[in-house]
Amino acid sequence: MRKKIYYYILFLFTAFVISCKDDIPDTDTPDNPDPKPTAELIFPKKEMRSVWITTAWGLDWPMGKYGIQAQKDQYIQYLDRFEELNINTVIFQVKPMGDAFYNSPYEPWSVSITGERGKDPGYDVLKFLIDEAHKRNIEFHAWMNPYRIATRASNATPYPALHPSVNPEWVVSHEKIQIYNPALPEVRQRLADIVKDLITKYNVDGIHFDDYFYPDPSSAGTMVSDAPDYQKYGAGYNSIEDFRRANVDMAIKGVHDAIVATKPEVIFTISPAASPDYNLNTLFANVRKWCQEGWLDVVMPQLYQEVGNPYNDFQERLGWWTQYSYTAAPMIGHALYKFGDGTSPSPFQSTAELQRQFDLTRKNQKVKGNAMYSARFVLFNNINITDKLADIYKNPAVIPFLGREVAPAPTKPTNVKIENGQLTWTKQGNLRSVVYYFADVKKEGVVLAITDKNSLPVTSRGSYCVTTINADNSESEPSEIVEMNN
Repeated sequence: MRKKIYYYILFLFTAFVISCKDDIPDTDTPDNPDPKPTAELIFPKKEMRSVWITTAWGLDWPMGKYGIQAQKDQYIQYLDRFEELNINTVIFQVKPMGDAFYNSPYEPWSVSITGERGKDPGYDVLKFLIDEAHKRNIEFHAWMNPYRIATRASNATPYPALHPSVNPEWVVSHEKIQIYNPALPEVRQRLADIVKDLITKYNVDGIHFDDYFYPDPSSAGTMVSDAPDYQKYGAGYNSIEDFRRANVDMAIKGVHDAIVATKPEVIFTISPAASPDYNLNTLFANVRKWCQEGWLDVVMPQLYQEVGNPYNDFQERLGWWTQYSYTAAPMIGHALYKFGDGTSPSPFQSTAELQRQFDLTRKNQKVKGNAMYSARFVLFNNINITDKLADIYKNPAVIPFLGREVAPAPTKPTNVKIENGQLTWTKQGNLRSVVYYFADVKKEGVVLAITDKNSLPVTSRGSYCVTTINADNSESEPSEIVEMNN
């Protein structure tokens, strides 16, 4: 009987304690939280909108133009057109063939600049390229081919002389391609040193690698065997294929680590081929692992086939790459060069194919942007494909935050008001401002402008707010909404 009374009293006491606990206010969730005035607004998706500028063989730039002014004029023509199209990033090939578009202690001046490999062009090419892009608030990402030194049609043509800093034992000369040997620790260190040298000297926003790692035997001709490398360095690997993949893994990690240690605000991006199997088993590039390990900030697969392609369906590949991007931000490469080309499949004879592809990428919340290959086709405007791109990109876009936070956090603009058709605001520090416009607060807004100023003429009825963005592309909270009713 006493036990029953004891348990009954214990039950009453426990119930009382619980009821009292329920009355204690939750300090993490206030009873009357202050809602943000802009909480219900639907902001447009952030996008990195990029274009590859190919310099191997002078394809996009300088296209055989060897005069300094002619080169500058051509590049400015590209940038002015990109600015009109609201393109916010260029991916410029600065190391296409074991050479450089800047004064490098590791590699000679590119033959594409002057027509003669190793010849000083007489001006700081890379500084000019970067400065002109930044004048237009266009990011500049330095595109490098990690291993390729030279190509040729056959053994009948000799490869060019190596740079004095290159030990010939670091180089493999296959029949049609000459490369730095991926198996050598010295080569991996050299690659990291080249990247470190570049980002120390120049204000680039990113380092970009394309899809050339181990060469594809179908295009390399007769291959030099790497069996001796495997015998020397391959202890602990189950197969020569695993050994090759590990060699490239170490190179990618080495570059990532060099960037983070030297200039962490620089982002690291790679554009693999569309097929994961081809990357893994032919080029020995384990891109999925690089994403999973956090060695890449952006993965930019080259989805150059149409929606519905029986071998590399655009939609299917989009799903795979976004599923296995892990911490890397996925962006999508598009084959602008195929539009209007008579040898391309029928979908590329219509601009509707580009619209279909963008509809799919924009619907996918993981996708952070798009890239066009390549620059000259933007100017060519075959079948009015650039006009279609202009319609897709009709409003500016904010580049998403992609890498590491280095700059101070941006602060919310204040004193936002409209007087006499002029939107004005106050901002702190040397920040750019983003002006958003909402014709209907229940529908997605648009970016009106990304500006260094603190005012903008406005004429349309509706709602406006302003944010600031810093050098890392981190964005502040939005300001209060202001209305224009006249």
